[in-house]
Amino acid sequence: MLNKIFKLDRNATTVTTELLAGLTTFITMAYILAVMPTILADAGMNKEAVFFATCLGAGFVSIAMGLFANLPVALGPSLGLGAYFVSVVTQANGIPWQTALGAVFVSGIILFVLTAVRIRQILVDAIPSSLKHALTVGIGFFITFIGLRMSHLIEVVTHVGPSLDAINASSGVAHLAFFEWNLNLSSFSNPDTLLVFIGLAITSVFVAANVRGAVLLGIVITTLIGIPLGLTNIHNVHFGLPSWQNLNIGALDIRGALNFSMSSIVFTFVFVGLMDTFGTLISTTHKAGILDKPGSKRIIGRAMLVDSIGSCFGAFLGSPTLTEYLESIVGISAGGRTGLTSVTTGMLFLLSLFLSSLFIIIPNAATAPALILLGAFMLSSVHNIDFKDFSEGMPAFLTIILMPLTYSIANGISAGITFYVLLKVVTGKWRVVHWLMYVLTALIVLRFVYFS
Repeated sequence: MLNKIFKLDRNATTVTTELLAGLTTFITMAYILAVMPTILADAGMNKEAVFFATCLGAGFVSIAMGLFANLPVALGPSLGLGAYFVSVVTQANGIPWQTALGAVFVSGIILFVLTAVRIRQILVDAIPSSLKHALTVGIGFFITFIGLRMSHLIEVVTHVGPSLDAINASSGVAHLAFFEWNLNLSSFSNPDTLLVFIGLAITSVFVAANVRGAVLLGIVITTLIGIPLGLTNIHNVHFGLPSWQNLNIGALDIRGALNFSMSSIVFTFVFVGLMDTFGTLISTTHKAGILDKPGSKRIIGRAMLVDSIGSCFGAFLGSPTLTEYLESIVGISAGGRTGLTSVTTGMLFLLSLFLSSLFIIIPNAATAPALILLGAFMLSSVHNIDFKDFSEGMPAFLTIILMPLTYSIANGISAGITFYVLLKVVTGKWRVVHWLMYVLTALIVLRFVYFS
């Protein structure tokens, strides 16, 4: 039955491989169960209500992605847009969180319409091959930087311009700031850094030896090693449902979100959702070997329908924008090739309503090695970029370098698209540029000039 539903044989995979990949993706994403309630509490939202919305939203929408699109891509609340939701929308502008949820719902409707009229699907044809491969490499480096920061090997010690928190808050769309990064190689006295290096060594050995479930096994062993280091607190493990009181289901204020004063906020949710989703889908489908197969456009179109409906569903539950998670690439690297992977991840998010503490005790230092390794896994796409042609190489370079350094997928894509159009036009090659690229460039300029 599973083979028929998910076409396992056609994708050269097995039930066991898919289940392990789904578990790997979930463990890598599980931090969101602890982080998102903490973030949204600053907007006055109840932590248990946010935890409930995170579990149900990520669970049901990931399952929908697996069943409807048959992709090994899990979804959850966007961390960047969650921070924007709090610091820019509710704190800086004094907008009630109910109205902010309404803005998320409206943005989901707009994304659904753009998908229904196939504008989002046309992006797959409009974005040139060099930028698609640059997206894969850039996202790999971006995830590696996240892992390095989690290990405290890289820290931001000086800011010129907006702070890193401010950039995270706005997903970096309107900010191209410069940072002084501190590479702290002498920090082995820090148990987090020590555990990350131990985990990185163990996982790398497993990968090199072609051990099945290498990434998942590395996370589990690293978590166990974290017990004597004081990083894995097994005393906090308990079982039971969170409180069902004070839930935010249906609390969103759609009418307030339709006020003209909310237009810039809705635009930001749509723009970042459009760019981040495209970048993540291209990278994950490319890594899974799906992007170049027949019917890939139809599959990606279905995935876009799921994430747009998911954003509306998440807002109804009381969650910021639900989006595809980059951490899905960890599961794909573990062998995930079909929707059974994301269905498994979704089921585990639903089970987290009972087992939350079991997964929350996994320290960041145990998942950081998997994120660091992704840079190596995804770097191979760089050889498909023609750096001899400057009009191809320069936009690709900016796409790659700006993602990790500005901590934003949207920044990298925006810079790559803008410079691609600019260089093709000034070199007389404007005819090779898809019409949608000109529209995107105009929207990018509009975003930077009027909605910063």
